Amino acid sequence: MAPKVIFLMADYGHDPTEAAIPWKVFNEAGFDITFATEAGKQPVCDSRMLTGWTGALLGAPQVAKEAYKTFSRDSRVQNPTSWTDPSLKLEDYDLVFLPGGHDKGVRQIIDSPRVHELLAAYFPKTAKPSTKSLVAICHGVQVLATASSAEDKSKSVIHDVQTTALPGFMEQSIYYATWPFLGDYYKTYGAGTDSVQEIVTKRLDSPSLFKNSLGPSPFVVEDPKYNYLSGRFPPDAELLAQKAVAMVNEVTKAA
Repeated sequence: MAPKVIFLMADYGHDPTEAAIPWKVFNEAGFDITFATEAGKQPVCDSRMLTGWTGALLGAPQVAKEAYKTFSRDSRVQNPTSWTDPSLKLEDYDLVFLPGGHDKGVRQIIDSPRVHELLAAYFPKTAKPSTKSLVAICHGVQVLATASSAEDKSKSVIHDVQTTALPGFMEQSIYYATWPFLGDYYKTYGAGTDSVQEIVTKRLDSPSLFKNSLGPSPFVVEDPKYNYLSGRFPPDAELLAQKAVAMVNEVTKAA
């Protein structure tokens, strides 16, 4: 039986590379893929990363743009389930995937009590040894960090986990570089708010649990205690998805 993966997404605003490239890798690996949005509406990724001068100068690479075209035509993308449906249980899946994206539309999922509830129930089940896995990239890690543990509401579900996310230096650099043209577009919660790195690190038991790299090479962090992988930003997406396939295949075959 093919491993089952579910993408939890906002209606609009995710980064096209961080959604379409993992979808492509999982599809080629033969995974059974499901998508979920708040009310079952087809997810649409950030158009500024695909078209216009922002798409040309700052946006997704051509390979990701081509992948996104095919992604958008996938019937599973066009007909997602709803993460507000009371019958939805993440435990029915082998892998939960959280793509990122900096457009303000992703606040729909970052701020969702229902998504937090689902993750609080699921994430502890990824503790090794387990057949359950979770993978997040960029602002997807912020979704996890914002979700509180079911056992201790003062702590994040990933309070004791090694993770990466969008580095603060990268976020602030592109924000200041584009401010004259795009305003606070690169700050999901607006000018003057904490970076993703700051938000995530504040929810960890120790700042040392946040793993960082400012290099251009793909960078993926694997936690030693949980079946959990994380990435920083779009250039990490393909390696992250490949490592996710290897991890899921390993833990499900070992069961």
